[in-house]
Amino acid sequence: MLNGIVDFNFRKVISKIDWKLLLFLMLFLNVKLAIKIPAIIIIYLLRFNFRFKFSFKNSRLPLFYLLIMLIPFIDLIVNKGYTNPNYLGVFFMGMGFWLLCILAIHQVKLSVENTEAEIIHRTILVFFVINAFISFYNFAGIVWETGAINPYRYQGQYQKYFIGTGDYIKGLTFDTSTTNAALNAIGVIYFLVRKNNLMVLLCMAVLLFTGSNFLNIALIFILALLFIFRSTKDQKSLIVVCLMMLVVFMVKISPQNDRYAVKTFSDVIHPPNPQLSKTAIANKCTNIPTLEETRRRIAIHYLDSIKKLPGKKPKKLLPYLAVLPKTGQGRIFVDTADINSLAYQSIIDTTAQQHILLNFIDAHKNSLPLSAQKTFKPGLPGKIIGFLQTVLFFKEHPSKIIAGAGIGKFSSKLAFRATSFGFAGGYSAKHNYINSDFLTNHLDVYLNFFSRRSGLHSLTNSPYSVYDQLMAEYGLLGLLVFAIYYLGFFAKHHKTLTYGLPLLLLLMMIFFTDYWFEQLSVIVFFELLLLLNIKETTNKAQLNYGSE
Repeated sequence: MLNGIVDFNFRKVISKIDWKLLLFLMLFLNVKLAIKIPAIIIIYLLRFNFRFKFSFKNSRLPLFYLLIMLIPFIDLIVNKGYTNPNYLGVFFMGMGFWLLCILAIHQVKLSVENTEAEIIHRTILVFFVINAFISFYNFAGIVWETGAINPYRYQGQYQKYFIGTGDYIKGLTFDTSTTNAALNAIGVIYFLVRKNNLMVLLCMAVLLFTGSNFLNIALIFILALLFIFRSTKDQKSLIVVCLMMLVVFMVKISPQNDRYAVKTFSDVIHPPNPQLSKTAIANKCTNIPTLEETRRRIAIHYLDSIKKLPGKKPKKLLPYLAVLPKTGQGRIFVDTADINSLAYQSIIDTTAQQHILLNFIDAHKNSLPLSAQKTFKPGLPGKIIGFLQTVLFFKEHPSKIIAGAGIGKFSSKLAFRATSFGFAGGYSAKHNYINSDFLTNHLDVYLNFFSRRSGLHSLTNSPYSVYDQLMAEYGLLGLLVFAIYYLGFFAKHHKTLTYGLPLLLLLMMIFFTDYWFEQLSVIVFFELLLLLNIKETTNKAQLNYGSE
C-alpha cells in the first residue's frame, strides 16, 4: 500500500516532466474559450507542426474528426442554411470547435511520439496532484465560509452548499464539477492499473468530493469488471478500499446524495404519477410533526409531569426554570440553530438568469409544450425526455435520419450557446440563432427544469449527451463515423491495451453526461492516455516479437 508513496520522489518528478505538455494541459483544459485559443497558439509556436497525416489506412489521428466536419455541409446546401447570416455564424463556430479538437489531439500525439513514456507519465501525475490541490483548496474555502467541517450536511445560507457542495469543487479546469469528476474517475483507473496506490486514493477522494452520483456509478461498474477479470490481489484490495470510501461518503458525509441517487433511479424505472406525488407530500406533511411541534410537545409533557409530582416541587429545579428563556406558552426554549428557519431552507427567490428564461417562455409559450405549463409535473428525468424527443423527431422527419438536423440546430453546446442566454459561454444577442426544432425539443426540456426551483437543476435533467448530439445533428452518418473512425481507432488495439481498455469503456459511459467534444477538456486528456498506452503496448509487442 505504501509503494506509491515510496515511488513519489518529488525532485525526480520535477526534473523529468514534459513542461510543454503540462502547460498545454493546464491552459487548454480551462473552461474559458478565451484561454483555450491562446493555449493552442502558444503550443504551436513552441512546437510548429501541421502534419496531421489523416488517411483511411493506418491514420495517424482518428479520421472521425475530418469526416464529422464534412457531414454538416450536406445540411447547409440542402436546406440553404447559407442564406441565413445568423446561422452561418453558428455553422462556422461549430466548424471551429471541431478544428480545435484536431489541433489539440495533434499536439498530444506529438508529445507521445517525441517524448519518453515515463516522462509523460510523470507529467500526468503532476497534473493530477495540482488538480487535487486546487480541489481541496475549493473545499477548504467552503469550510472557511460556512464554518462547518462537513458542508455536505450544512443547510445554512439558504442551502447554498448542502447537497450541492460538490458543484463547487471544480479543480484545475475551473469547469463544472462533472468535468473534475470525470478526470478523477479516469485517474482512478489509470493509477490503479499502473499500481500507484497513493494516487488512486487521492483521485478517489477528489471524485467523491465532487458528489457526482453518475460518475460514481460508472466507476463502480468499471472497477467491478477489473476486480473480476483483470486485477492482482493488491489491486483487488485497493478496489475494495475505494468502494469503502464511497460507502462512507454516501452514508456518513453526504447521505442526502444517496437518497437523491436512489430517487432518480426510481423515477427512471417508475415515473411518479403527479397526483400521487402531491397526495404523498400532503400526507407526509400532515402526519409527521415538524421539529418545532416536536419541541413543543416535549416541553408540554415535561412541564405537565412536573405539576403532577406529589408534594412540593423540587427546589433545585426552580432557579433554573426562572432564568431559562421561555415562550409565551411557558415552554423552555432550547437555544440552538433552527433548521426550519428561512436561512436553512432552499432559496425561493427567482434569480436574474431564471427571469431571462421565464421571460423567454412567456414570449414563446405556444412553442413550448413543457416549460409553458404553470405547474411542474414530475416524470422522467430531462435526459431521458431528450432522447425520446430525438427519436420522435426522426419519426416525424425521416428524411433527416441520414445526415441529421444540422450542426447547432437540435442538440449541442453550440445550439445552447447561440441562444445568447449564457448557457455555455457568451454569444452576441444581435446574432443569436434558435432553430425551431431545437426550440420545441431540447431547449424546451432545459427550460422546463432550469427555469424552476434549484432542486431540479441537475445533470439528469439536462438533455446534454454526445450520443444525442451525434444522432440528432449528424444523423446515422455521424454515429457510424463515430463508431468506426473514433471508437474503432482505439478499440482495434484492445488485445494489447492495459489501462486504455477500461478507460475506453468509462468514456463511453461519460458520453451520456455532456457534449464532451465541444467541452474540449476530458476528451483531450483521454486521448493523451490512450495514445500513450498504444505507444507503450505497441513498442512492447515489437520488442517481444524481435526477441523470438
